Amino acid sequence: MEEFERALDPVRGSDPEFVTILERFFEEEVRRMPLDARLRALAILAALIGCQGLDVFSAVLPELLGEPLTAEEVRETVYQAAAYLGLGRTAPFLKAMDEAFCRAGISLPLPAGDRVSGDRVEAGNRVQVELFGEGMRGFAESGPAETRHINRWLSGNCFGDYYTRAGLGPRERELITFFFLAGQGGCEPQLVSHARGNLCAGNDRETLIAAVSHCLPYLGYPRSLNALRCTDEAAK
Repeated sequence: MEEFERALDPVRGSDPEFVTILERFFEEEVRRMPLDARLRALAILAALIGCQGLDVFSAVLPELLGEPLTAEEVRETVYQAAAYLGLGRTAPFLKAMDEAFCRAGISLPLPAGDRVSGDRVEAGNRVQVELFGEGMRGFAESGPAETRHINRWLSGNCFGDYYTRAGLGPRERELITFFFLAGQGGCEPQLVSHARGNLCAGNDRETLIAAVSHCLPYLGYPRSLNALRCTDEAAK
């Protein structure tokens, strides 16, 4: 968990009291929350992308790369962010990731992760049904005619292009989606839906609470409390 200290390095000399407050909180409170190291790292990276914490992302990534996260897992996290934050907010993180990979001696491009050989829409809809239930079957053809193409894009692009890729499984992909949404704020309806998706994928309420707790120093209290409220709503 050295990445938190690394994030504070730029202000360690100029703002020692601030560093002391945050490090004490982290050491004495936050780091004691039990959570699998890999899930914790994925949640933190996704939360930082969601809240647009580019400087901190760049600082902590080298500490998380290699152990507990592989380059492929980091890549998949950044790629999937495009579906939830758009290219405008994801591109700076893609650049920062590639720079971190190059400094670590990782050759680019990484091995391809695409695993869909047939219809992307069908493949994506299978994932939607797996995560959200039978009510999602045929989602691509549902809704008003004038906006039905968006539902088709959600199945084919959001789920078919990203969720089906190698590198991360449904459990990890739902976790990072949850923190993309929690980090950017203002997405509470979708956050509740993806809290349910997490529960179906194997991230129980206790896991989500622990993950939110580890991300709280990066996100602050309002967005963390919103994430907890949405988790409880989904758990009901």
